[in-house]
Parts: sequence; C-alpha cells; structure tokens
Amino acid sequence: MKSTGIVRKVDELGRIVLPIELRRSFDLNEKDAIEIYTDNDMIILKKFQRTCVFCNSSENVTEFKGKSVCSSCRAELKQG
Repeated sequence: MKSTGIVRKVDELGRIVLPIELRRSFDLNEKDAIEIYTDNDMIILKKFQRTCVFCNSSENVTEFKGKSVCSSCRAELKQG
C-alpha cells in the first residue's frame, strides 16, 4: 500500500477531509458513495461501484426491485 504522506485529524463528529489531490486522482465527486472496509488494523476507503448481482459486471448496471442487474443479464432474464 502506498503512503501519501498526508495526515488528517478526525473531527468531533468522526469526519475526515479527503484532500483534493486524492479526490481528483480517484474521480471522487461531491455526493459519491464510498465503501468502507477493514483489514486487520487498516481502514480502507473505496469508491462505491454498483455491480450486477448475477455476473459481478459493473457495465450498464441498473437497479431492479432493489437489486443491481447489468444489461446482459436483464436480456438473459427476458429470454428465460
């Protein structure tokens, strides 16, 4: 894992500010969703990317009855 050398403090509400350089590098915009993982003693932030519940693709994914489904799987479901 690469260190950025940037240190931020957690505020009284538990928030941190991600530096603009990181937001630009990872194409993070206001209101984007972030996934939070833990791995042993690390906290990992990842830009949320919706994936198909069937094939795990992230291309052309839309929501259907609370589930994410890609266009290929939607077409296959129509045939089935």
